[in-house]
Amino acid sequence: MSIIFMDEERKFNLSVDIKEKRKSGTVLMTEGSIWKKLLIFSVPLILGNLLQQLYSTVDSIIVGNCVGKEALAAVGSTGSIVSLLIAFSQGASVGAGVIISQYMGAKRKDDVKRAVHTAMAIAVIIGLMLTVMGVFMSRLFLVWMQTPDNILDGASLYLQIYCGGLLFNVLYNMCAGIFNAAGNSKRPLLYLGAASVVNIALDLILIQGFGMGVEGAAIATDASQLVSCVMAIIYMVKVNADYKLFIRQIKVHRDMAIRIIKVGLPTGIQNMVISFSNVLVQASVNSFGSDAVAGFGAYLKVDGFNILPVLSISMAVTTFVGQNYGANKPERVKKGMWTALGMGVVYTVITGVLLLVFADPIIRLFTNDDAVAACGETAMKYFCPFYFLLAIMNVLAGAVRGTGKSIPPMLILLFAMCIFRIFWIWLVVPLFPTIDGVYLLYPVSWVIGVVLMALYTWKGKWMPKIE
Repeated sequence: MSIIFMDEERKFNLSVDIKEKRKSGTVLMTEGSIWKKLLIFSVPLILGNLLQQLYSTVDSIIVGNCVGKEALAAVGSTGSIVSLLIAFSQGASVGAGVIISQYMGAKRKDDVKRAVHTAMAIAVIIGLMLTVMGVFMSRLFLVWMQTPDNILDGASLYLQIYCGGLLFNVLYNMCAGIFNAAGNSKRPLLYLGAASVVNIALDLILIQGFGMGVEGAAIATDASQLVSCVMAIIYMVKVNADYKLFIRQIKVHRDMAIRIIKVGLPTGIQNMVISFSNVLVQASVNSFGSDAVAGFGAYLKVDGFNILPVLSISMAVTTFVGQNYGANKPERVKKGMWTALGMGVVYTVITGVLLLVFADPIIRLFTNDDAVAACGETAMKYFCPFYFLLAIMNVLAGAVRGTGKSIPPMLILLFAMCIFRIFWIWLVVPLFPTIDGVYLLYPVSWVIGVVLMALYTWKGKWMPKIE
């Protein structure tokens, strides 16, 4: 009789646990159809990143059409610096996400709690440091990049105001990393949707209505990031889940911080160095004048609609691998990696073709200037046919990173996306002093990255036995 009661109690507890997980949005990927789990998890991530790219793109469209091509160039010239400033914080959020997803897969609730509060403490520290650095060093960064004189003042003003909101950006990214680790990719989508509405509305009010120019675009972006940050933190405080946030308990647990940094530091360094190489690329583009800067900046907004979904799929496979690695299911890890590869390649082939077919009308959303449009369309011809390579490289790196092995992907991507690009700029571009010589380095570096990443995934010991 007691066995029956115990069995009924176990079923009741399991039912309650499932209901609580549904309410909190927590999704465990250790059971069920692999492609469905990855797809359901990836779609909100992709849509959320596309929304984020959408309001960034609307910034440029409104600035380009309402203010002019020099203002468009000013905004576009800051993108690589922004990426460089937030690169390390993105690595920290990846590190926290990997550790939290592994603990969730292993059902170690106390460790999840300590990891969450340590991650938020790290985010506050990094966010404050980046805000101060960005506000006071914006113009110096732009001067180092040889930003053309006719756009320097506008670019400096935009970047300084933008950096004033970096703390909100860092905190939101950490919250999103925690949500993703729990399999709750729908929450970031909701918050980015709200942020997009705020950003676009303020763009129209401040730029078109009050004629504020680039400063209006920066203020709108800061306000939208504040909205998404506050909404994410409020949800974490209220949610009944393992990753619930208690504001007063936010502190750095030394052992947990070491684990997060151990995984996140290589990714952060990788992001920073790759972003630094992109700064050098931007400097090369700057040397061709403000038309080239505006055209390349406009294309980079379009570029995000390909790259961000690829990164979303990479994040999805990192979470999938982290949870299944924590649950000691190596075969499921491998199947998940192949499924994610298929998703990434199919997406990038389709979007690459569409972008090539509609290249002219897409670029002319940003500007009617023929010289600017020509620079943007040239970039599309070099980038769009090869996005599938970027998908393969990032999915493989994401899968390996999910096991906690973040150093090998870091070294491979650093070589392909940074060291190779720097040598290309120094050695090849002077021999072919046209904008084409700069654009060509991207697909060539992707080929090298894919070859090296595939070799490591095939031969490397990236999935050791779990103790």
